[in-house]
Amino acid sequence: MTFHITRATEADDGLLAILARLLPQLAPDLPLPTREHLVELLADPRTHVLLAYDKQNYCVGMLTLVLFRSPTGLHAWIEDVVVDEVARGQGVGESLCRAACEIAREGGAAEINLTSRPSREAANRLYQRLGFVQRQTNLYRLTLA
Repeated sequence: MTFHITRATEADDGLLAILARLLPQLAPDLPLPTREHLVELLADPRTHVLLAYDKQNYCVGMLTLVLFRSPTGLHAWIEDVVVDEVARGQGVGESLCRAACEIAREGGAAEINLTSRPSREAANRLYQRLGFVQRQTNLYRLTLA
């Protein structure tokens, strides 16, 4: 199945409703972004919130791609990949990831990184099928707020 992938550009009621429906499917305990947060996020040219729409123009998935520079070059990071439970297994995640890879490649990034919980078995199979290689590293988090 083919999906139309678009970059979110406006923090309107429609986008807020999409995020309110999709993000809890990924992480039910996390707070939803405010309109102010979305305005700031979408204004950053290095941040790409990608939305996948089906033939009926219903948003069935999302992904966030962030490009950033460090002394070692331009890097890309994928976050917040979620496919609506009604559309899983239909290629939405693959379409989103391929679009993100193309944007990162066109932007000059040499690699893309992402994390995925081991319990998300289908997502991990997808990433491996797309050529992502599991890294042997430790991921650390320090909560600041």
